[in-house]
Amino acid sequence: MSMKSAILSAFLLLIASATAHAEALKIGLNYPQTGRYKDQGLQQRLGAFLAVDEINAAGGVLGRPLELVIRNSRSDPERGARNTAEMIDRDGVRMVFGGVSSAVAIASGKAARDRGILYFGTLTYANATTGAEGHRYMFREPYNAWMTAKVLSQYLTRHHADDTYFYITADYTWGWSVEDSVRRFSGTEDSQRHPGVRTPFPRALVSDFRHALEQAQASGAKVLMLVLFGDDMVRALTVAHDMGLTETMQIVVPNLTLGMARQVGPTIMSGVVGAAPWFWNLPYEKGYPRGKAFVEAFSQRYDMRPSSSAASAYSIVYQYKDAVERAGTTNSEAVIRALEGHHYRLLKDEQYWRAFDHQNVQTVYVVRVKDRDAVVADPYGSDYFEIIDAMAGDQAAQTREEWETRRQQSGKPPQL
Repeated sequence: MSMKSAILSAFLLLIASATAHAEALKIGLNYPQTGRYKDQGLQQRLGAFLAVDEINAAGGVLGRPLELVIRNSRSDPERGARNTAEMIDRDGVRMVFGGVSSAVAIASGKAARDRGILYFGTLTYANATTGAEGHRYMFREPYNAWMTAKVLSQYLTRHHADDTYFYITADYTWGWSVEDSVRRFSGTEDSQRHPGVRTPFPRALVSDFRHALEQAQASGAKVLMLVLFGDDMVRALTVAHDMGLTETMQIVVPNLTLGMARQVGPTIMSGVVGAAPWFWNLPYEKGYPRGKAFVEAFSQRYDMRPSSSAASAYSIVYQYKDAVERAGTTNSEAVIRALEGHHYRLLKDEQYWRAFDHQNVQTVYVVRVKDRDAVVADPYGSDYFEIIDAMAGDQAAQTREEWETRRQQSGKPPQL
């Protein structure tokens, strides 16, 4: 080894040693380890640990190793808020992230806000998260119901403009938000012509879904909008297939994830349409090198493809790291200023954190599930989605005027 190489190796060893002995920078992940959204929660955990390990191998954040503190939200808002408070007050975390249930993310975000700590929403699609319930300390990484509805309605208007719809909706914040937004932009506000039913959350039974689907079948509708998520969507779609509805109706799942598709399987999922902010084959189709590197690392480490849930958690950890380093501190106010208006590229094309509402603005997609042969041809049996439509983030997101109007309607000030 040359003297120059020996000096460089010693220097890198010194940096690694210093990082290893520095006080850890703790961040908290609040996700459902159990319950109906556990698959999406597991994906968040896997994506987060991958990001933490990569960052620590590269020297940490401001010379400090990241440490991930985890809690089980069980998709319960009160528990999520308690978890957040404990991680901040007892464990000393400087940032919390997580979600899946919008109600959990909103409640948890308020607990973080009350302690002056940032909260990043992972899978929280209700408009309220960065809308009526938004605040200075909440940032949302994925798209919201408004953006989902805009891109879906663009596609549905082209292909199903004269068809009648039937909505089956989870009876809580996210479900209401998505149904309201889709009805608005697809022109299906008339509930007499386009009826619907709501199913209990979080304790819906298979019999609840069957009863709802029987009403959908009797309605004669051509488009079945399943505003359901996680295991609820899995159960309902399985029943719909058994009833023959997948052959007679266009099934639309507004917020579609790889985990849900895998749970149902390619035979039943074939032809289902939905929206997504990201999916694992997107970087390959569009040529995003960093996105491809993430997919390869995740697939090799966990022997499965990552979902949008994993990508969201992974991206948040990197975005927090980047903001802290640009701010030069973990102080929440400084990190907020570093995030607001920041444009970046990571796993896809350009995204940015909008300053006035802290919504992440990004390209959104409509996808259709491929046939079984295409799905299983992938080495991991997960090539589910093909892009059938897309919309730029600025076109999909609410304008400031629309956002302020909805804030005022909710009795909230027109700023965070």
